Amino acid sequence: MLRSAVERQFEIIGEALNQAVKRYPALKDEIPDASRIISFRNRLIHGYATVSDEVVWGIVEKYLPPLRKQVKMMLDEGSS
Repeated sequence: MLRSAVERQFEIIGEALNQAVKRYPALKDEIPDASRIISFRNRLIHGYATVSDEVVWGIVEKYLPPLRKQVKMMLDEGSS
């Protein structure tokens, strides 16, 4: 259940970012890994059987904290 929940959140993040980049292409410059995040979402959706637990958890530990920090900074700047 935990894996399913984590993967679902990655799917949501990837889709939201995909839609945001379509509307605001400059976001790709502000979120350097945007293309990789969107690609990972696509892999989860279409090739979920090929994604290992280790890959998913590695992304949670290594890439999610900097993404969260970047998005928080962008939101803080936008509310000023």
